[in-house]
Amino acid sequence: MELDGLPASGALYRRALLGVVPGVGGRRGGDVPGLELAVGGVSVDQRHLADYDRVCGFRLTDRLPATYLHVLGFPLSLRLMTSPGFPIPLTGVVHVANRITVHRPVEVGERVDFHTYAENLRPHERGRQLDVVLVGSIGGEEVWRGVSTYLGKERGGPRRDRGDRPAPPAASARWRVTPRVGTDYARVSGDHNPIHTSKLGARLFGFPRPIAHGMWSKARCLAALEPRLPEAYTVDVAFKLPVPLPSTVAFSASPNGAGWDFALHSARDGRPHLTGSVR
Repeated sequence: MELDGLPASGALYRRALLGVVPGVGGRRGGDVPGLELAVGGVSVDQRHLADYDRVCGFRLTDRLPATYLHVLGFPLSLRLMTSPGFPIPLTGVVHVANRITVHRPVEVGERVDFHTYAENLRPHERGRQLDVVLVGSIGGEEVWRGVSTYLGKERGGPRRDRGDRPAPPAASARWRVTPRVGTDYARVSGDHNPIHTSKLGARLFGFPRPIAHGMWSKARCLAALEPRLPEAYTVDVAFKLPVPLPSTVAFSASPNGAGWDFALHSARDGRPHLTGSVR
């Protein structure tokens, strides 16, 4: 389905909230929908890009950060995830992993065509998970691809015994993550899930206080590696435990061949928030 333009995120979140009201929300499908959404010629607002760069710690340049393409095309994926019959409800969904492949740098003046689809619905010990794929192309050439893995929790799933966690690596930097990170990233990303911005919203979904967006955590780590990134690469992360707001986190990075391994841990007790790699 070709859309005339990117949908408005606010209306889609209102639809998602209505979807959890008994008697109002539609039935969930048993498989991924056979639907692919596309939109052409998406341009970049330079002021929005600069705002995003500041929130996530990137340098102010005309080259788009890899994670910014996720934000730019996110309303299209959001439209897919709120479509009738989508098997996992958006409200309360957990983003458990994200992989981004940059085939070549994208500059601020270029227009990007996006398409998105879902695939690989599969069981998980705590529910079901699937992948939402978002592809960015310019002039018919794929330049960027993002794969977000989402978990829909279901009651009754077994909890894994985590056992003893290994000691976290030595920190390269420590960052103070304030509550403004939740609201500021929601503003620049269009992701207004209340678990990130509201104490009440967070408590409704089992969190004692708001948590940082996973894609902010990934972007902040990538910004720390920015001067060392090649022209083309894949950055893969697994989101572990949420980053509560406020908190202090420890970032670590080490070279691995031609790439990097990196992680984000709690500076207080070493609990893992994120692990990732650049290859």
